[in-house]
Parts: sequence; C-alpha cells; structure tokens
Amino acid sequence: MSLLEVKKKITGVQNTRKITKAMQLVAASKMKSFQKLAVSSREYAFDLLSILQNNISEDFSGTYSETRETGKTLFVLYTSDKGLCGPLNNKITQSLLNSEKWKSTPMNSRLLITIGKKSEQFALNNKIPTAKAYKGIPEKITDYDSIKIINGIIEYWTSREVKEVVLIAPHYKNSFTFYPILKTFLPLSPESIKSTIGPTDSNEKVTKQKISNSYMIFTPSREVVGANLELQVIQASFIQAFLELKAAEYSSRMIAMQNATDAADKITVELKKQYNKARQQNITQEIAELIGASLAINE
Repeated sequence: MSLLEVKKKITGVQNTRKITKAMQLVAASKMKSFQKLAVSSREYAFDLLSILQNNISEDFSGTYSETRETGKTLFVLYTSDKGLCGPLNNKITQSLLNSEKWKSTPMNSRLLITIGKKSEQFALNNKIPTAKAYKGIPEKITDYDSIKIINGIIEYWTSREVKEVVLIAPHYKNSFTFYPILKTFLPLSPESIKSTIGPTDSNEKVTKQKISNSYMIFTPSREVVGANLELQVIQASFIQAFLELKAAEYSSRMIAMQNATDAADKITVELKKQYNKARQQNITQEIAELIGASLAINE
C-alpha cells in the first residue's frame, strides 16, 4: 500500500471518528433527558396505582379489568425506528420469540402490533403477520399521539377479540444496563400495573402513602372516577413504556458510538504506524540509491 493510500485511509477514519463522536455526545444528551422522563413516569404510574389499588379496586370492576377465559393474545412489540443502537432491538425481538408466553400461544391465537420501524422489519423478515404497525412516533410524544395508538390497541379489547394484551419493551435501569421484559397491559390489575411499570431498583425507592377510603371523596361517583382512572392508567403505562424505550435506545446508541470512536482511534494509531514505517522505508531506499549513485560516480 502506497503512502498516499495510507494517508487517505487515515483521513477517512478520522472523519468517521468525528461523526461517531458527535453522535455519541448527542445520544448522551438525549439519554439524560429521557432518563429523567422515564423515572418520573414511573412515579406517576405509582401514584395512579396507589389510588386505584387503595380506593377503588376492591369493589370496582371496569371495562379494562375484566378477566377473560377466551380470546386471542395481543402482543405489542416496542423497538426503535433507527439503527446504530447496539444490540437493543435484537434483544427485544429475541425476548419475544424466546418467551414462554409466545411459545405457548397457538399461532392462530396470536396478534402482533409493532411499535417502531425495526419491529415491523423483524415481523416481515420472520413472516409474522401484523395486525397494525406504528412507526415515526415523535420523540416528544403528545397525548394526541399516544391516544391515537392506544385506541388502535384497545379496540381489540373492547371488541372482545382478545383476552390479554402483552407489551414487550426494554426496562431502563441505568446508562449501561437495560433488559427487555414482557408486561401485562390488559386486563388491568395491581399486579399487571406493577409489571408494566417494571422492576424498581434500590436507588429508585418510591414510597407511596395509602389513602384511606374514608377521606377520599369521588365526584360524581366512584364508578365514573374509576372508569376515567382506568384510561389514565392505560395511557400512563403506554407512555412509560415508550419513554423507557427511548432512554434505552439512546443509552445503547451512546455506548455503540463510544465503541466506534474507540475503534477508530485504534485504527488510526495502527495506520499511522504503517504510514511511518512505509515512509521510513522510502527514505532508507532513497538514501541507499543516493549512496549507490555516488559510489558509481566515484568509480
């Protein structure tokens, strides 16, 4: 390889490093934002759970709390729209395929809704039919965005076509750790809401004080409040899972870009060694030729 070719390679690798470094910094910044949102969304979900569990759930049976024996199982698969985020999407999709819930559900009893472009591609590549596919969801998700998707999911429940709705999404633990979990979305129960919120960590203690029924006044009635609260819990669970996904996505992308930047640094060092070695060989050869020519003239 000539000196010019090596120099071009060094320039190319250094330019690539600038891109990966910039992407790393952007991902780190966005990760911090979504990390705060994800943690705060858990706290909000815990608040709703506290009200539902301590004040309404004992004698309240709403539309979305009904336990059913017959119907299909609807799986909602969360992935990112973009790549360059390490093993995130592969881990999520494989957790679906390897889950006992997926394996034990007959093929004709499965329905799949995909959230994110990568989950849609996964379904196409594995020839898994999808009931609906959502992609290009704004990162700053609004109530309108979430309600439009949630209505598309719960219509299968209200039509009594399904007996259960399961979410497959990552649980964000910290900047370097996330893992996919299956969460029961419907029917609603204290256990399903806790599973939707995901495991809590020792450094994320959220202690909620129980509110006695005797001090809680419901207007216009407990049933109306309970029905509205159910919808709020469903929306909070959906948004919380989406925020966890974004936090895990940018965390994974930050690590992937950091690894790419480190790899570019190593390649640059090796190419510079190769360049200096080739340059030294050329100089040595030129000196040898000059000495040879000088000796030939003297003779």
